[in-house]
Amino acid sequence: MKSLQERDQLVNWHPYTQMKTAAAPIAIVKGQGVFLYDENGKRYIDAVSSWWVTLHGHAHPYIAQRVSEQLNTLEQVIFAGFTHEPAIQLAENLLKLLPSNQQKVFYTDNGSTAVEVALKMCLQYWTNQKQPKRKILAFKNAYHGDTFGAMSVSGRSVWTHPFEELLFDVVFIDLPNADNLAALKSQIDEIATEVCCFIYEPLVQGSAGMLMYDAESLSTLMNYCRSHKIWLIQDEVFTGFGRTGKLFATDHLTAVPDLMCFSKGLTGGTLPMGITTCTAPIYNAFYSDNQHQALFHGHSFTANPLACTAALASLELLLLASTQQNIGRIVQKHKVFSKSISQHPKIKAIRQLGTILAMEWNTDSSSYFSSLKEKLYVYFLEKGILLRPLGNILYILPPYCIEDSELDYIYHAIEEALEEL
Repeated sequence: MKSLQERDQLVNWHPYTQMKTAAAPIAIVKGQGVFLYDENGKRYIDAVSSWWVTLHGHAHPYIAQRVSEQLNTLEQVIFAGFTHEPAIQLAENLLKLLPSNQQKVFYTDNGSTAVEVALKMCLQYWTNQKQPKRKILAFKNAYHGDTFGAMSVSGRSVWTHPFEELLFDVVFIDLPNADNLAALKSQIDEIATEVCCFIYEPLVQGSAGMLMYDAESLSTLMNYCRSHKIWLIQDEVFTGFGRTGKLFATDHLTAVPDLMCFSKGLTGGTLPMGITTCTAPIYNAFYSDNQHQALFHGHSFTANPLACTAALASLELLLLASTQQNIGRIVQKHKVFSKSISQHPKIKAIRQLGTILAMEWNTDSSSYFSSLKEKLYVYFLEKGILLRPLGNILYILPPYCIEDSELDYIYHAIEEALEEL
């Protein structure tokens, strides 16, 4: 009888994987709390929240109960011309937590499509106003997803190279800091009348290697773009729902965006869902007697009742005092550990924002394909820890239910790796 691993290799094609050279995938049969269990009975601490989505741990009983109840009531309904309680309640609950200018919710399926919708809203806004603007502003090294619009506003890399000629032009600028703000403003001045929007990952560029920058400089840049009537798209797909130590990255800023994108932790890692929120002025540009000015975008599973219910349950858990205390505890544990290894000769830099802790190792290459990446990945798997390095960047991004003893085990394993590898 074939194992799950063997059966998988006969039929499945995995993401971000060179299938010819990659090791066989680990077959997981169960998840509980911070742990994943494979078909051979080995357990792993999920220290990266399964690609940053699992907020409260695997198979959370409260989310499972709520989704089960919804499954027996209404599992799916077309969201064009129809609505339902979970979608209404989720929009109401989420908007209460966002900047007050966020007024409308548009549902999609994942982070990439949440970004696609935001871009289409901005581009069509100016078309509906009969002032078409086509240029888009984004940061170098950005990552906003793998669909074509999202790829276009992401930094050019080996990931986007095969599609280079098909991506639309984007003006890429450096991350802001106190020293380059004047230069960035001058760069924006030259093209401002042609720019429809500025899209950015607030405070931390996740896939670029957990690159972090300060809230004050970002706020200044946002306000400057707004003074030029450039819409601000804040991509909180990664940073939302507590990852930065606050509910959202926007809570660190003094400026507010015009549109916001969410996914990943939105449903607590239970079901796929994306959300794009926007202000009343953007919504009103589509609100017309002219049918051609509607936003023509949708997905078969838009506002799926099960996903909405999972998101509602996850949001309830996130707002509990106990969860907020856990987030604070993780933040403090990370701080203590990062200080303890900061002077190690193999550590080039340490970056932390909230529950995100990244360690940049001294290597000849900082490429995503650094040979160190595979060594670290295998090393920690053997110790029962799932850590998925970004090249020479090792990062910890745990579910909020992780215990101190489990964090200490991860920290100790990293200390051992620093000595052994």
